Amino acid sequence: MEAIEELQGLIKKLPGMGEKSAQRLSYHLIRTDESYNRALGNAIATIKEKIHPCPICGCYTEHDICSYCSDGSRDRSLLCIVEEPQDVLSIASSGAYNGLFHVLGGAINPLGGIGPDSLSFPSLLKRIEEGGFKEVIIATNPTEEGDTTALYIRHLLKDHEEIALTRLASGLPIGGDLGYADKLTLMRSLRGRIRF
Repeated sequence: MEAIEELQGLIKKLPGMGEKSAQRLSYHLIRTDESYNRALGNAIATIKEKIHPCPICGCYTEHDICSYCSDGSRDRSLLCIVEEPQDVLSIASSGAYNGLFHVLGGAINPLGGIGPDSLSFPSLLKRIEEGGFKEVIIATNPTEEGDTTALYIRHLLKDHEEIALTRLASGLPIGGDLGYADKLTLMRSLRGRIRF
Protein backbone atom coordinates (compact mmCIF):
# COMPACT_ATOMS: atom_id res chain seq x y z
CA MET A 1 0.00 0.00 0.00
CA GLU A 2 1.90 2.96 -1.34
CA ALA A 3 -0.12 5.62 0.51
CA ILE A 4 0.66 4.11 3.93
CA GLU A 5 4.33 3.64 3.05
CA GLU A 6 4.57 7.25 1.89
CA LEU A 7 2.92 8.49 5.11
CA GLN A 8 5.20 6.32 7.25
CA GLY A 9 8.25 7.59 5.37
CA LEU A 10 7.25 11.19 6.04
CA ILE A 11 6.48 10.53 9.72
CA LYS A 12 9.84 8.77 10.18
CA LYS A 13 11.59 12.02 9.25
CA LEU A 14 10.19 13.65 12.39
CA PRO A 15 12.56 13.75 15.40
CA GLY A 16 12.26 10.73 17.67
CA MET A 17 10.18 8.71 15.21
CA GLY A 18 11.37 5.24 14.33
CA GLU A 19 9.86 2.56 12.14
CA LYS A 20 7.39 1.24 14.72
CA SER A 21 6.27 4.68 15.93
CA ALA A 22 5.70 5.83 12.34
CA GLN A 23 3.70 2.69 11.64
CA ARG A 24 1.53 3.13 14.76
CA LEU A 25 0.88 6.79 13.99
CA SER A 26 0.05 6.04 10.35
CA TYR A 27 -2.54 3.43 11.30
CA HIS A 28 -3.93 5.73 13.98
CA LEU A 29 -4.45 8.44 11.35
CA ILE A 30 -6.25 5.95 9.10
CA ARG A 31 -8.72 5.21 11.90
CA THR A 32 -9.09 8.86 12.92
CA ASP A 33 -11.97 11.09 11.86
CA GLU A 34 -11.37 12.66 8.43
CA SER A 35 -12.08 16.18 9.71
CA TYR A 36 -9.28 15.81 12.26
CA ASN A 37 -6.85 14.65 9.56
CA ARG A 38 -7.77 17.63 7.36
CA ALA A 39 -7.33 20.04 10.29
CA LEU A 40 -3.96 18.46 11.14
CA GLY A 41 -2.84 18.65 7.50
CA ASN A 42 -3.92 22.29 7.26
CA ALA A 43 -2.14 23.19 10.52
CA ILE A 44 1.06 21.58 9.25
CA ALA A 45 0.74 23.18 5.80
CA THR A 46 0.27 26.71 7.16
CA ILE A 47 2.57 26.68 10.21
CA LYS A 48 5.47 28.39 8.40
CA GLU A 49 3.12 31.17 7.23
CA LYS A 50 1.90 31.88 10.75
CA ILE A 51 4.98 31.41 12.93
CA HIS A 52 8.28 33.28 12.57
CA PRO A 53 11.27 34.15 14.76
CA CYS A 54 10.97 37.28 16.88
CA PRO A 55 13.25 39.93 15.32
CA ILE A 56 14.62 40.80 18.78
CA CYS A 57 15.24 37.49 20.57
CA GLY A 58 14.66 34.76 17.97
CA CYS A 59 11.86 33.03 19.88
CA TYR A 60 8.94 31.83 17.74
CA THR A 61 5.91 34.11 17.58
CA GLU A 62 2.78 34.84 15.55
CA HIS A 63 3.09 38.58 16.21
CA ASP A 64 5.59 41.26 15.19
CA ILE A 65 7.41 40.85 18.52
CA CYS A 66 7.16 37.83 20.85
CA SER A 67 5.28 37.92 24.14
CA TYR A 68 8.53 37.84 26.16
CA CYS A 69 10.08 40.87 24.46
CA SER A 70 6.83 42.85 24.53
CA ASP A 71 6.06 42.08 28.20
CA GLY A 72 6.93 45.22 30.16
CA SER A 73 6.81 43.37 33.48
CA ARG A 74 9.85 41.20 32.65
CA ASP A 75 13.20 42.07 34.24
CA ARG A 76 15.13 43.81 31.46
CA SER A 77 18.42 43.61 33.35
CA LEU A 78 18.55 39.81 32.88
CA LEU A 79 19.28 38.03 29.60
CA CYS A 80 19.14 34.25 29.26
CA ILE A 81 20.88 32.79 26.20
CA VAL A 82 19.48 29.49 24.90
CA GLU A 83 20.15 27.28 21.89
CA GLU A 84 16.64 26.73 20.51
CA PRO A 85 13.20 28.42 20.75
CA GLN A 86 11.73 25.47 22.66
CA ASP A 87 14.34 26.08 25.39
CA VAL A 88 12.66 29.44 26.07
CA LEU A 89 9.39 27.69 26.88
CA SER A 90 11.12 25.22 29.21
CA ILE A 91 12.81 27.97 31.20
CA ALA A 92 9.81 30.33 31.22
CA SER A 93 7.44 27.57 32.37
CA SER A 94 9.67 26.83 35.37
CA GLY A 95 8.47 30.08 36.95
CA ALA A 96 11.99 30.71 38.28
CA TYR A 97 13.05 33.23 35.63
CA ASN A 98 11.41 36.51 34.63
CA GLY A 99 14.01 38.14 32.39
CA LEU A 100 14.53 38.37 28.64
CA PHE A 101 15.79 35.69 26.25
CA HIS A 102 18.11 35.35 23.28
CA VAL A 103 17.89 32.30 20.99
CA LEU A 104 21.12 31.38 19.21
CA GLY A 105 19.52 28.98 16.74
CA GLY A 106 21.72 26.05 17.74
CA ALA A 107 25.14 25.38 19.20
CA ILE A 108 28.63 25.53 17.75
CA ASN A 109 29.37 22.17 16.16
CA PRO A 110 32.29 22.23 13.70
CA LEU A 111 31.80 18.57 12.76
CA GLY A 112 28.16 19.31 11.93
CA GLY A 113 29.12 22.35 9.89
CA ILE A 114 27.79 24.86 12.44
CA GLY A 115 30.26 27.60 13.23
CA PRO A 116 29.77 30.91 15.06
CA ASP A 117 28.73 32.56 11.77
CA SER A 118 25.72 30.21 11.57
CA LEU A 119 24.30 31.43 14.88
CA SER A 120 22.81 34.74 16.06
CA PHE A 121 25.92 36.12 17.76
CA PRO A 122 25.85 39.49 15.90
CA SER A 123 22.35 40.28 17.19
CA LEU A 124 23.38 39.10 20.67
CA LEU A 125 26.32 41.51 20.71
CA LYS A 126 24.09 44.31 19.45
CA ARG A 127 21.62 43.66 22.29
CA ILE A 128 24.45 43.59 24.84
CA GLU A 129 25.78 46.91 23.54
CA GLU A 130 22.33 48.55 23.53
CA GLY A 131 20.80 46.96 26.62
CA GLY A 132 21.39 47.67 30.27
CA PHE A 133 21.94 44.04 31.20
CA LYS A 134 23.39 43.35 34.64
CA GLU A 135 23.49 39.57 34.22
CA VAL A 136 23.73 37.26 31.23
CA ILE A 137 22.81 33.64 31.92
CA ILE A 138 24.23 31.05 29.54
CA ALA A 139 21.65 28.25 29.33
CA THR A 140 23.16 26.12 26.58
CA ASN A 141 22.79 22.36 26.87
CA PRO A 142 25.31 20.47 29.01
CA THR A 143 26.87 18.82 25.95
CA GLU A 144 30.20 19.22 24.22
CA GLU A 145 28.60 21.58 21.70
CA GLY A 146 26.79 23.51 24.45
CA ASP A 147 30.00 23.86 26.45
CA THR A 148 31.89 25.04 23.36
CA THR A 149 29.16 27.61 22.71
CA ALA A 150 29.26 28.78 26.34
CA LEU A 151 33.03 29.26 26.14
CA TYR A 152 32.61 31.22 22.91
CA ILE A 153 30.02 33.49 24.56
CA ARG A 154 32.39 34.05 27.48
CA HIS A 155 35.09 35.05 24.98
CA LEU A 156 32.70 37.42 23.14
CA LEU A 157 31.69 39.17 26.36
CA LYS A 158 35.14 39.33 27.99
CA ASP A 159 35.27 43.13 27.67
CA HIS A 160 31.89 43.60 29.39
CA GLU A 161 33.11 43.36 32.98
CA GLU A 162 30.04 45.28 34.17
CA ILE A 163 27.88 42.26 33.31
CA ALA A 164 27.78 39.21 35.56
CA LEU A 165 28.16 36.18 33.31
CA THR A 166 26.63 32.99 34.75
CA ARG A 167 25.91 29.45 33.53
CA LEU A 168 23.07 27.18 34.54
CA ALA A 169 24.07 24.68 37.19
CA SER A 170 24.09 21.05 36.15
CA GLY A 171 24.40 17.86 38.08
CA LEU A 172 22.32 15.26 39.84
CA PRO A 173 18.55 15.37 39.44
CA ILE A 174 16.27 15.56 42.48
CA GLY A 175 15.52 12.04 43.63
CA GLY A 176 18.46 10.71 41.62
CA ASP A 177 20.67 7.84 42.74
CA LEU A 178 24.47 8.19 42.64
CA GLY A 179 24.73 4.59 41.47
CA TYR A 180 22.91 5.44 38.24
CA ALA A 181 24.64 8.76 37.49
CA ASP A 182 27.09 8.85 34.60
CA LYS A 183 30.67 10.08 35.10
CA LEU A 184 30.09 13.42 33.36
CA THR A 185 27.08 14.22 35.55
CA LEU A 186 29.03 13.33 38.69
CA MET A 187 31.98 15.42 37.52
CA ARG A 188 29.71 18.44 36.91
CA SER A 189 28.02 17.92 40.28
CA LEU A 190 31.35 17.87 42.08
CA ARG A 191 32.65 20.94 40.25
CA GLY A 192 29.43 22.85 40.86
CA ARG A 193 29.09 21.94 44.53
CA ILE A 194 27.84 24.64 46.92
CA ARG A 195 28.45 25.44 50.58
CA PHE A 196 25.99 23.60 52.84
